[in-house]
Amino acid sequence: MSAKQAGEFIRALAAANPAPETELEYSSPYTLLVAVALSAQATDVSVNKATRTLFPIASTPEAMVALGVEGVAEHIRRIGLWQSKAKNVVALSQMLIEKFGGEVPADRAALESLPGVGRKTANVVLNVAFGEEAMAVDTHIFRLGNRTGLAPGDTPRAVEDQLMKRVPPDLLRDAHHWLILHGRYVCKARAPECWRCVARAFCNYGQKVNAPPAR
Repeated sequence: MSAKQAGEFIRALAAANPAPETELEYSSPYTLLVAVALSAQATDVSVNKATRTLFPIASTPEAMVALGVEGVAEHIRRIGLWQSKAKNVVALSQMLIEKFGGEVPADRAALESLPGVGRKTANVVLNVAFGEEAMAVDTHIFRLGNRTGLAPGDTPRAVEDQLMKRVPPDLLRDAHHWLILHGRYVCKARAPECWRCVARAFCNYGQKVNAPPAR
């Protein structure tokens, strides 16, 4: 896909959803960080269900540490990898207190030094909480980038680097929202709904799916 075609693809998504937002529920950079850390290998819906009971009693690093691993676990048992996530949430909260004055740092290296925080989580926090032009590549964006030809790559980092070059600069701030939502609801893994795709005209996928027959 050419850079011009990639730009048209993104602009089509932007026109259909001018004000995209994360579907994770949060009230501060800290609760966003925790929610994103919990979302690995879990749906946003399941994370939101867990944090609706967790955040009212632990919305700060200090409160989360006081709650403890077992206390956190009681709220997140229904999401994937909950045992390790409970430990990481408490550990990252403790580190925020000890090294960053209880505040979430607006710095990639500092974020990635926290337990359970990788590049994707750091990118989401930098983008959503601090307004940076960062591209968080999850399974949806990785699949979409390769399937459509928008940003082919063998690794999430390769796809991220391609997108950072190809997305029009004026749309880079919100691009990962458009792509995540498009991959989640339209360009699905097993059954892409190409007939609903607003960017279909700019997509290089060779097996586009037409609308199913009416019942």
